[in-house]
Amino acid sequence: MATQLWITGDPDTDKLLSEDPFALLVGMLLDQQFPMEHAFAGPAKIRERMGGFDVHAIAEADPDEFTTMATTPPAIHRYGRSMAGRVQELARTIVEEYDGDAAKIWTAPGADGGAPTGREVRGRLNALPGYGERKAKIFLALLGKQRDVQPEGWREAAGEFGEEGSHRSIADVTSAEALLEVRAFKKAQKAAAKES
Repeated sequence: MATQLWITGDPDTDKLLSEDPFALLVGMLLDQQFPMEHAFAGPAKIRERMGGFDVHAIAEADPDEFTTMATTPPAIHRYGRSMAGRVQELARTIVEEYDGDAAKIWTAPGADGGAPTGREVRGRLNALPGYGERKAKIFLALLGKQRDVQPEGWREAAGEFGEEGSHRSIADVTSAEALLEVRAFKKAQKAAAKES
């Protein structure tokens, strides 16, 4: 695996995201309508409250108890109740379709029996609960840029998020300074959208 991620600025949280592919997937799931670094801190909150971060335990947890855990301040997300359901749905998908190993999304053989292509990995990500085309592209870019997971054609499959030297998304956050650059880019995008 590549060097440790810098996403939240908290070494322990970033270590979890670096070492646990499912934690990274959950962080990306939570990254909407919520500050990036808080979204990606969600898995650490779950780990702390559940006494570990295990995809099977999350998938099998009582939904009401899991929701209570997820919404207890500080909640895992601004919309903690709905996100708790999505996290459990994602966990169940990883257990059922990938034998509990999230990394199989990008390591399981492709259609030809060899390594999966960037397009195939993006398709697998896109099919996950709570993910869509944009989130799948950003996560693929994160894998390629920061995790040394670079299937054939990954930059093209990640679209604009795969561009080298860009500051568009969490895939480009490697420091506090980079986080500010990504925020500035997003702010400019929103302003441009309002003007048009």
